[in-house]
Order: sequence, then C-alpha cells, then structure tokens
Amino acid sequence: RRIRVLRRLLKKFREAKKLDKYSYHKMYLECKGNVYKNKRTLMEHIHKEKGIRAREKELQDQLEAKKMKSIAKREKLAKKETKRREKERAERGSTTTKKADTKKKSKK
Repeated sequence: RRIRVLRRLLKKFREAKKLDKYSYHKMYLECKGNVYKNKRTLMEHIHKEKGIRAREKELQDQLEAKKMKSIAKREKLAKKETKRREKERAERGSTTTKKADTKKKSKK
C-alpha cells in the first residue's frame, strides 16, 4: 500500500510538470528500494531537490551574465584601443608627410 501511495504521488507531480522525467525515474527507483518511509519524507525530498536545482540554475544564470558582461567590456576596450591606434597612425602619417614636404621644398 505504501509504495502505491508514493508512486501515485510521483505520477501526480510528473504530470503537473513539477518533476522532470529524470528526477521522477530516480525517485521511482528509490521508492522501490524502500528509501522513503512515508509520503511526507518523499515530499520533503522533492522540495529539497527542487530548491537545490533552483539555486544551481540561479548561479548558472549569474555566471552567464558575468561572462557576457566581461565579453562586452573586452570588446569595448578593443574597439577603443583600435580607434586610438588609428588616430596615432593618422597623426604620424600627417607629420611624416609634412616633414617630407619641407625637405622637398628645401632642396629646391
């Protein structure tokens, strides 16, 4: 009777999309293996596991956001650096052409 009650609860949770198929299968086998003494212990385990998964997902999202921010910062710095280099090249190029022009004029 106890196993039927636990399996019915698992089935209800799975159909309500509160459990994914992997968690369902794992807990089903644990019910079969006499891990859960009663319905309350099974419910506690389900809620505990859902909390752990929620925390892991939150940490994963935070890590992803941190990576995206870092990539954006790196791209911004690279863009700024290339702009600075182009500006320096333009300045250097204009000064060298001025010097070349003055040398040509002095030779004439």
